[in-house]
Amino acid sequence: MSWNEPGGNKKDPWSGRDQQETPPDLDEVMRGLQDKIGRIFGGGAPGAGGGDSAPLRMVGIIAAIGLGVWTLFGGIYSVDEGSRAVVTRFGRYVDTTLPGLHWHIPAPIEKVDVVNMEQQRFLEIGYRSGGRQQSLASVPKEALMLTEDENIIDIRLAVQYQIKDAQAYLFNVSDPDATLKQVIESAQRAVIGKNTMDFVLTEGRGRVADDIKTEIQQTLDQYQTGIRVTNVSLVDAQPPEEVQSAFEDAIKAREDEQRLKNEAEAYANEVVPKARGAAARLLEESEAYKQRSIARAEGESARFRQLLAEYEKAPEVTRERMYLDAMQEIFEQTGTVLVDMKGSNNIMYLPLDKLQRPPASTTVAREAESPPATVQTSPDSGFRGLRATTSRGREGRGQ
Repeated sequence: MSWNEPGGNKKDPWSGRDQQETPPDLDEVMRGLQDKIGRIFGGGAPGAGGGDSAPLRMVGIIAAIGLGVWTLFGGIYSVDEGSRAVVTRFGRYVDTTLPGLHWHIPAPIEKVDVVNMEQQRFLEIGYRSGGRQQSLASVPKEALMLTEDENIIDIRLAVQYQIKDAQAYLFNVSDPDATLKQVIESAQRAVIGKNTMDFVLTEGRGRVADDIKTEIQQTLDQYQTGIRVTNVSLVDAQPPEEVQSAFEDAIKAREDEQRLKNEAEAYANEVVPKARGAAARLLEESEAYKQRSIARAEGESARFRQLLAEYEKAPEVTRERMYLDAMQEIFEQTGTVLVDMKGSNNIMYLPLDKLQRPPASTTVAREAESPPATVQTSPDSGFRGLRATTSRGREGRGQ
């Protein structure tokens, strides 16, 4: 049926436009919604007016204040001196903050991990002290290893380290401390395996510790662990307990050998300079004796030539003078005194003051047993013509 047919109630497209209802007002919609919420929270009846929305407003204000307080104060954190704070957002690295007061979005959105950068951390390898260095409990699994000469040695290390990069320490490796321990064990086995047992036990302790420290740091830098090794100390290095006594004897023998060598070197250093000094002194004395003998010989020859010249000028006078000088020199060395008595034989005179001396008294007693004697020589004999004989006196010397 069309709209203009009888019984169509004149429902044409243009009829009734003025009588259609207008859409609801937005204010009325919001007011109705507030009324419903007010009834939920115990408000008044619907249509009671704007006063019924007061509890809803209060709840919103309280929720906003709580959210602001949580956001403001829940995200404040402090970083101590010597530490660094690593901020992560949903587990992803965001920033590293310096010491001081900072703010971040509270958890669970952001999280802060504070890392102490100046703390000296300590790790024991091969032993456990338990806080007392006097009693060291050995850990054979970590301590025993092979040397270059295929000997087993017990090594105990004390390692000190610090964190130099907080981000790398937290994110680059899953367990930095366990990784560091494994790196230390690997490094010390590599270094010990390149050295002999005697070297490690004696003079190589310091060098072995330095090599291990260098090896550890190089490996940690390759892994980018953010760890810096500050000190590696070789607490103890010794053979296993089963052969401890034999190695102690060997070490004692080695020490005795070194001690004897040192004593021998000290004795040589003392004797050799003395011998060299004595040799130099003998050389100087021999040179002085040589010069003295040459000078004496030259002096004697010069005196003899002078005497020869005088002898050629006056033979008798020179011979007489030589005789008197020789007699004077001879009699000065004896205890016998001859007195020349003119016209009679020579007599013996014994001086009592010289008898008190044993050598002189012996000479005098020996001469007392023989008859008085005078010394007679030939003028032509010179120094070799001296002889003892009995004579009448001074006039007998010319015969």
